[in-house]
Amino acid sequence: MNNTLLDKLDGLVSRYEEVSTLITDPAVIADQKRYVRLTKEYKDLGKIVRARKEYVDTLDNIELAKEMLREESDEDSRQMLREELSKSEERIPRLEEEIKLLLIPADPEDDKNVIMEIRGGTGGDEAALFAGDLFRMYSKYIEQKGWKMAVSSFSEGAVGGYKEIIFSVTGEGVYGILKYESGVHRVQRVPATETQGRVHTSAATVAVLPEAEAFDVEINEGAIKWDTFRSSGAGGQNVNKVESGVRARYIWHNPMTDEDEEILVECTETRDQPKNKERALARLRTFIYDKEHQKYIDDIASRRKTMVSTGDRSAKIRTYNYPQGRITDHRIGYTVYNLASFMDGNIQDVIDHLIVAENAERMKESEL
Repeated sequence: MNNTLLDKLDGLVSRYEEVSTLITDPAVIADQKRYVRLTKEYKDLGKIVRARKEYVDTLDNIELAKEMLREESDEDSRQMLREELSKSEERIPRLEEEIKLLLIPADPEDDKNVIMEIRGGTGGDEAALFAGDLFRMYSKYIEQKGWKMAVSSFSEGAVGGYKEIIFSVTGEGVYGILKYESGVHRVQRVPATETQGRVHTSAATVAVLPEAEAFDVEINEGAIKWDTFRSSGAGGQNVNKVESGVRARYIWHNPMTDEDEEILVECTETRDQPKNKERALARLRTFIYDKEHQKYIDDIASRRKTMVSTGDRSAKIRTYNYPQGRITDHRIGYTVYNLASFMDGNIQDVIDHLIVAENAERMKESEL
């Protein structure tokens, strides 16, 4: 095991040294797309190189302690050596597990910011209310993580909540964590409008899209048709007087269908029209990138026996049962009875379980 793992690590050390030289090359720095990709690789390889050093040092300590034990006659010294040997031997399985996780090919999207969409599904007014509850849940979770959130657009439900709400989330490793939330979320509860106390089932869909960088997608900005309109809102001098809202129309050729598609993006996020244009353009890039990237996602899903973070966005992933105070994540058979706390944004535990399940799958794929 030690030799096999070290063989894998030794090859990566030489690549780390090669990349460290490449990122100082002026020609590489001038090619922004390549430079960003290499600096990301350098950062990831650095973690593996540091883990390798700790692993090798621990193996060396074991050999040294064994050798000294063979030569040492003083019992107190022998006892100290045995304790040191025991500590080092206990660290080896933990270090091997950490290294195996580091050796799993990382999802290149994990470090990206995201654009999230929550839409009320089946269930009418109740579905819109539930979409609002989900938005509140994610808002509180995002606040706990110290990330930043900005709402791009929304459409309110007739009795509250949202028919649709779209927002961006920025921070460290956002997509790698929030990607597990994509899918259909089902709620079972007695609606406020229900007079006979019957439990109804409704649903909302959540889509988590990795935000595209400017160089991820090529857009002919001259071909974008821009419209402006007056933002609606809760009063104030600016509302209905200044055309700060923007709408972008763009014809995109879909390489998978070989047909042209019109993409429509709106943004009323700020009272500054240029800022809204900039954010609408970021959303346009993300939507195109997501469509082009879907084939890659589908390929991953087709190779897996279970879908944890990727695959069909129409798949039911979680049920929120209010009468029983129960949350069930159907992908991993996770059930807890702390619904009130969960809806207050305390969702990290289920995400941790999903990460562990996905890493176990990826280890099998990588034959580690």
